[in-house]
Amino acid sequence: MRQFALSGTDPVVLKLVPAAGAGVVAAWGWHRFMQRLDSARQAEWGRRWLNRLDGFNRIWCRRFHRLSGGEITLPLKGPALVVANHVSGLDPLLMIAASRRPLRFLIAREEYERRGLHWLFAAIGCIPVKREGSPRAALAAACRALERGEVVALFPQGRIRLDHEPRVPLKRGIAYLARASGAPVIAVRIDGVRGAGRTVSAVLLRSRVRLRHFPPLHLQEDDMDRFLSRLQALLGTP
Repeated sequence: MRQFALSGTDPVVLKLVPAAGAGVVAAWGWHRFMQRLDSARQAEWGRRWLNRLDGFNRIWCRRFHRLSGGEITLPLKGPALVVANHVSGLDPLLMIAASRRPLRFLIAREEYERRGLHWLFAAIGCIPVKREGSPRAALAAACRALERGEVVALFPQGRIRLDHEPRVPLKRGIAYLARASGAPVIAVRIDGVRGAGRTVSAVLLRSRVRLRHFPPLHLQEDDMDRFLSRLQALLGTP
């Protein structure tokens, strides 16, 4: 009877059964993975796929890069400015992973227009800045974002700069934004990135990263230089 049952079964069916089983397992695994991303997400980006990307980034930074230091203290609502030292291409991902609110980054226009990544930078609301020439358009866009109560993030050192390199004055755009908006400025210090000085490879090299964030700074009308000096000290070599 057993031999008869096997011999009467269509060979195509015998091939489809394990394939169907593998498909069910794969679908279940994908569903569980999406659930994990949904539960890891903390910031609301307005689109489901961006929220899930937020969850993936938090898992990646916390588990792979062993990010520590707690969350960046931001107001629950209203405008804020987040600034950090810039050591690698991993830095924005770390800052996003440590924030409960979406961050809108000012980034160099050539990076914003990078093939394969432009769609993502546009989707998360990055603001392109020309390295050469006037930054007025970018600063105006950042001011509008702050007026809408968003959080704007930037690297006032202007480019990747490591601790052993000579210090340079911070870009004064951060002081302009702080004065124009009245928004608090939260400084963040990034340490422990294994791929320091690199862009893409820094994301892939496992690190043990620590973020330190400091009490908010407020720019008074007459102390721009003192404000920039204080900010420089927080972002510089500890």
